[in-house]
Amino acid sequence: MKLSEIAPTLREIGVSPVKSLGQNFLHDRNLAKWLVDQANISPEDFIVEIGPGLGALTELALAKGARISAIEKDKRLVQFLREKFQGHALEVVHGDALEFDTRMLYAQPKVKLLGNLPYYISSQLLIKFLEYPSPISMWLFMLQKELARRLVATPATRDYGALTLLVQLNHRVEYLRTIPASVFLPKPEVDSALVRISPRDPRELPACDQVVFEKLVRRGFAQRRKQLGKLIREELPKWEIAAAELGLNAKARAEELSLEQWIALTNYVAPIASGSSEAGQEESFSIVDQSDRVIGSAPRGQVHANNLLHRAVHLLIFNSAEEVFLQLRSRRKDRHPLLWDSSAAGHVNAGEECDQAAARELTEELGIQIPLEKVAKLTAPERTDCEFVSLYYGSHDGELRLNQNEIEAGQFFPRSIVDGWIKARPRDFAPAFLECWKIWRERNS
Repeated sequence: MKLSEIAPTLREIGVSPVKSLGQNFLHDRNLAKWLVDQANISPEDFIVEIGPGLGALTELALAKGARISAIEKDKRLVQFLREKFQGHALEVVHGDALEFDTRMLYAQPKVKLLGNLPYYISSQLLIKFLEYPSPISMWLFMLQKELARRLVATPATRDYGALTLLVQLNHRVEYLRTIPASVFLPKPEVDSALVRISPRDPRELPACDQVVFEKLVRRGFAQRRKQLGKLIREELPKWEIAAAELGLNAKARAEELSLEQWIALTNYVAPIASGSSEAGQEESFSIVDQSDRVIGSAPRGQVHANNLLHRAVHLLIFNSAEEVFLQLRSRRKDRHPLLWDSSAAGHVNAGEECDQAAARELTEELGIQIPLEKVAKLTAPERTDCEFVSLYYGSHDGELRLNQNEIEAGQFFPRSIVDGWIKARPRDFAPAFLECWKIWRERNS
């Protein structure tokens, strides 16, 4: 929308830009086109747009054939957008982006996010929409220039801080260009910048307990001028010894440590087993015949290498909202790493019954003990990794203590979202889970 068109349009719909909502409307059409081009939008994309305003970017994204869900907090602009783009592949959501349920995006094949983020909540929105893991494949944010510089900062610089590390742990950030304040109406007091963010390959950096990582980072930067060892003394009483073993300066400040060093420090405080997360590589499994009768036992490696028939258990744990907990398998799994799976799952060891294995896996992976109900038994075709799977159900609303050696991350999901997710992106899931979920839905539709 041209500069000459913005003011009359705002008057016509009775809108005066509200500073508290961060309402600054882009009027440079060439810049708007360039901005949207940076997202490489195709008809296969589902776009989430935060703060569409008068639709300057919305219109260009629609022209590329994408479907869009635009989140707008101002009710007056919601009505304007719905009328302006009636008949287009656009859903205008009236609401606060901070309250948006990102889980629904898993049911879309390919998701990208566009956002001209209000300055006053930019950091909160970044943390929310960059949460790991995410169904979003690319983020294109227009931010206050100062904040954008923090996202791409390097160690020992003024802009390097907690937000830098929390974002860069799982993402790569590109500073594309500075956006002058003069291209907005009303003109903001500072310049903006455009950043493009993409997911980092999880295998690029060592794994670490991300909860512990965040805790250490936030404590370390709580007082920038103080030595790091003094700020994290509670987590690491023997800081001098740790610093020596990690090759760190014992008098270093938080801003002097690189991302890799912060990860190493996290793993010193909360170690994660190296190599494959499959504990006990020589553990023995029961080997069975086509009728699931035990005919012997063999080590894990031999079972998998020779596709021998064996037994496994899968558990589906629901909360009182009837949402199912799914786990993202650890990047160190020897099979199906970084795929989504049942709440808990594992093999039946030699000499062990399925009920015993289910209770053991529940405790080992989720840290809980609850009653379990056996739901079904699946046969052992190749799509379940040559496993006879016993499927169990349980209900739990309390805390889960995820085993970081086994589980990358996890979350509760509504059943309808899981259904849509499987339809849109079946490759996101471990094969046995797909079979288990199919059986569960057939019996609980």
